[in-house]
Amino acid sequence: MKKIAVIGAGVAGLASAIRLQHEGYEVEIYEKEAIPGGKMHQIKKDGYTFDLGPSIVMMPQIYREVFELAGRDPDDYIPMKRLDPMYTAFFGTEEKDKFNVSSDLVKLMESLEGISDEDAKGFLSYLQDIYGRFIVAKDHFLQRPFRNALDFYNPFMIKQALKLKTFDSANHSIGKFVKDKRLQQMLSFQTLYIGVSPVNGPSLYTIIPMIELLYGVWFIEGGMYTMAKSMERLFLELGGKVHYNSPVEKILIEDKQAYGILLRDKEILADYVVCNADFPYAIKNLVQDTAAKGKYTDKKIDSMKYSCSCFIMYLGMDRKYEGVDQLHNFVFAEDLDKNLEDIFAGKLLDNPSYYLYMGSKMDQSMAPEGKDGLYLLVPVSDLSTADYEWTEETIQHYRSEVLNSLKQLKGFENVENEIVSETYMTPIDFKEKFNAYNGACFGLRPNLLQSNHFRPQAKAKNCENLYFAGSSTHPGAGVPIVLMSAKIATEELILDDRGVKP
Repeated sequence: MKKIAVIGAGVAGLASAIRLQHEGYEVEIYEKEAIPGGKMHQIKKDGYTFDLGPSIVMMPQIYREVFELAGRDPDDYIPMKRLDPMYTAFFGTEEKDKFNVSSDLVKLMESLEGISDEDAKGFLSYLQDIYGRFIVAKDHFLQRPFRNALDFYNPFMIKQALKLKTFDSANHSIGKFVKDKRLQQMLSFQTLYIGVSPVNGPSLYTIIPMIELLYGVWFIEGGMYTMAKSMERLFLELGGKVHYNSPVEKILIEDKQAYGILLRDKEILADYVVCNADFPYAIKNLVQDTAAKGKYTDKKIDSMKYSCSCFIMYLGMDRKYEGVDQLHNFVFAEDLDKNLEDIFAGKLLDNPSYYLYMGSKMDQSMAPEGKDGLYLLVPVSDLSTADYEWTEETIQHYRSEVLNSLKQLKGFENVENEIVSETYMTPIDFKEKFNAYNGACFGLRPNLLQSNHFRPQAKAKNCENLYFAGSSTHPGAGVPIVLMSAKIATEELILDDRGVKP
């Protein structure tokens, strides 16, 4: 039985390990933290439970697939509830500035027709256009590796690529269909889920709101960390082993072939290595053999573009907030375009947009009885872009900006005096805790020249027996997409192991 060492118990690491263990390999995971999940982590404090990072469940079938392939009923592991409305968007403090966004077509059309018949018609045209491109992306790009240049540069694939219309921006693409500024923003801001601005992110990423609208947004009982724990549970049931508090210092490579990993002063030999550490960090720190790095030199890694980062506040409150109905809430800056421009220009943000998530709305076990926990996320610059330092003063600036804005919403007028527990995550924390390069929460930015065949691939180009999975590899960031990266990496490994040459 061949041995596989998996570096990192993040989403892609766990999913890769499950797939390979199920295929009959002897798989062991080595994780630097004490619990599974990577950024799908959990914070427990003062009786409150918070998802640390990911919080929005889209494309539930991809979550379920990991369990189904092992012959398990996903409902026994990740019980889900569909949300309707999916979220509330706040464009101001008045009731007329508040929009509940439903994936129920009847309810949605009522909301859209309330804006204008023309925009409702344009929205349906947008859905038709982007769904056509989604099918092309799903069938020909998202779920396939690009190991060799000819995997992309052939007449058939170039024809498919042209169908994606990737040279347009998300903002501009949506503007062709709908004219109402707020509706445009509601359909384009989701590109921030994968760390790229809708102003200059490829128009293909407008598939994200389409996926929400067509497949719904869901909640996993216990929060997103349930997914991480359940994948760990399944992996152990299949006979796998997990080593926590085991940071990997080096991938062992000789003659451009990986043969194991180094833990402090202990070598672990393996037939294959699957690396779920963030690709830029891994290639710069864990792959120390210069020849095995290939084109990804330290200089190249530093010159690449990175996604935005996040500042997150986890607040335990001494009451429930009945005035806010939804689990997911987006509060838009008065000037969203400037807000987005400033994030990617590295500026300290005044009046930022932010996301409010209240897991205890759906699962009371996530807060003491009669109380709520507030998860408040502000998209901010990554560390290499920011023209400011993350000091206590910076934290207090963002804290003040968010709370002053939140006070303007009905039911939150006294929010600052209702805080009984407080924790933060900054870009520095993401860098130090999860080895997120430059503190970029979503890895490499998915701009045109860092997507598809331009993005780091599953199979190491210059090293045999080494594979990568995670948000900085193809196909990109976001939990469902990262789960796809695990599928690609394991399929590539199995093809190589069985002597099937692509």
